[in-house]
Amino acid sequence: MRRLPAFLLTIVAATAVAACSSGTAPGWTYAPAASATPVPSGAASGEPSTAPSTGASEPAAGSPVPSASAQPVPSASGGAAGLTVKAAVNAASSGFDPTTLETAAGAPFTLTFDNEDNTVQHNLVLENPDASLVAITGDTKPFTGPGDRVYQVPALTAGAYTYVCQVHPGTMKGTLTVK
Repeated sequence: MRRLPAFLLTIVAATAVAACSSGTAPGWTYAPAASATPVPSGAASGEPSTAPSTGASEPAAGSPVPSASAQPVPSASGGAAGLTVKAAVNAASSGFDPTTLETAAGAPFTLTFDNEDNTVQHNLVLENPDASLVAITGDTKPFTGPGDRVYQVPALTAGAYTYVCQVHPGTMKGTLTVK
């Protein structure tokens, strides 16, 4: 009688090993079935969107998403809503992205420094046309990414201003044109 359970155990084990080492794919999966109604972008699953539909389509998942525009978006007060400058990995040799920005004169704005470089420290300061520093609010000390710093920039007069990384001033610089 003891030989029968041992024999069955051997057969079950051999069958399991054969099934696991088979070259064919299983006919089942643990993945859930696709939802018939997709969740709108920007809303958590199960939460309805409160934003009105504009008819504009959003980029498909995995497609490149445009980075922040070098052109500021006007705010309700007529000023610029914000500008973004990025330091990608190896920015010490490739520089800022973008290297040119534009904004309106006489309106304060925000300037975001998106440091994605986790290899060395970078910072961003804004220089007046005479090369003196613009008094912006925010931490302008060099830091290793990834991380963002958001600066509040006062209203500027028309002219060309330079934004620069003080750690890599030869390669990491750009021009802010104020019109």
